[in-house]
Amino acid sequence: MTPDIENFIKTLKIQNSNKIPIAELGVHPIIKEAIIGRPIRTLKDDIDFWFAAGYDYTKIQPGCDFNPDKIGVEKNLTFKEDGTLSYKWASQTNGVITTEQDYENYKFPEASDFDYTRFDDAKGLLPEGMGVVGQYGDIFTMTWEMMGFETFSYALFENPELVLRLNERLGNLVMSMFETFVQYDCVKAIWYSDDIAFQQGLLVSPDVLELLFFPWLRKIGNLAREYNKPLIYHTDGILWNVFDKLIEAGISAIHPIEPKAMELKEVKSQYGSQLSLICNIDVDLLARGSESEITKNVYKNIEEASRNGGYCMGSGNSIPDYVKLENYLAMLKAVRDYNQSL
Repeated sequence: MTPDIENFIKTLKIQNSNKIPIAELGVHPIIKEAIIGRPIRTLKDDIDFWFAAGYDYTKIQPGCDFNPDKIGVEKNLTFKEDGTLSYKWASQTNGVITTEQDYENYKFPEASDFDYTRFDDAKGLLPEGMGVVGQYGDIFTMTWEMMGFETFSYALFENPELVLRLNERLGNLVMSMFETFVQYDCVKAIWYSDDIAFQQGLLVSPDVLELLFFPWLRKIGNLAREYNKPLIYHTDGILWNVFDKLIEAGISAIHPIEPKAMELKEVKSQYGSQLSLICNIDVDLLARGSESEITKNVYKNIEEASRNGGYCMGSGNSIPDYVKLENYLAMLKAVRDYNQSL
């Protein structure tokens, strides 16, 4: 598909658009390499993937390292055949910061350490019609991950000052990223990702989210309004209790409407006039289903969510390495065929 970033932006703003865009938060390098037929080593390689696959944008993050001293990192990490790290679980008990002393000893990056070279270089590499989506996230997630979820949960009651101190430090660092890359002309939309829910409900109470999550989302939302750039927000899980607050915070689009958590048709019915909806094809189906099942789901989603605009097609989370390449291609082809039939 010919890239059309203006059509993508119109879709995010729930305006009349001339095709259904595709969107993903992330695609595994193995899948990208299979699409373009070479390793993903440079920004140009990455842009070539997004272009070849039919996206209207390339997603770019600042270069950063939130653990420059590698505190708490396992000494004997295991790697898969492709050279990437084996899958890891976030700590359920103790993380790298469990006490005030841990916080004092931890080396945080400075905002000046973040690298925006990829944003600088993108303008000269983008094909005609493509734009950049600037993305980062996880202020709330990094807060509990750095403490370990169990320690974090106890600390909310036993040491809330430490939780707030850590959250404030991380939040200011991530905000500095958005304040920087939103100013680039090539950045046409911004994307904040930070999981606050799972399939059965919110990860923490609404009061905790109001303390540690929503203040930052509102700041990013205000930034998006100031620069007139749509804000996409990613979280898994069921969101009925917080949809109104998310909209109030200034998001333009919600991703990915996790299919096992919420029905796309119901989200469209209740919030489709206020939010653009992104994705919803189940990752498990992409990994284990058939091409015909993928195509059927694509058309079902278009029927349920694209009326009056405001819908982008994609997976119900991201495209990991275990997704069948033929199923990913089937999803892209189904969208392309539909657009060509318009």
